[in-house]
Amino acid sequence: MEDNEKRKIIACRIGLARERAGLTQNQLAKLLKIPRPSVAEIESGKRKVSAEELISMSDIFEVDINWLAGKGESKNDEQRDKIQLAARNISSLKPEDIDKIVNLLESLKPQGDTN
Repeated sequence: MEDNEKRKIIACRIGLARERAGLTQNQLAKLLKIPRPSVAEIESGKRKVSAEELISMSDIFEVDINWLAGKGESKNDEQRDKIQLAARNISSLKPEDIDKIVNLLESLKPQGDTN
């Protein structure tokens, strides 16, 4: 995989995880002790992320560092990333809330879809 494609995956996941954590770029920059423009550059794929920054973001966003780093992925897929991040959030819910989500998802399936 090209470095550019890997950087796109990482950039997309960092931006998505930051938004899901309810943080602005400025808030994340303060937590990482880096300038806000550096966060914007990371999220746009213009700047590489240091190992220390990746570890800190993994802790801040409460996501697996391998997911954040795009390990095992060959192309950027924002829809897949949203689903994976949502699944991580769902796993921390109460069983009855998980049942409600499963029922909601079932109700959204197109008519006649048996999968």
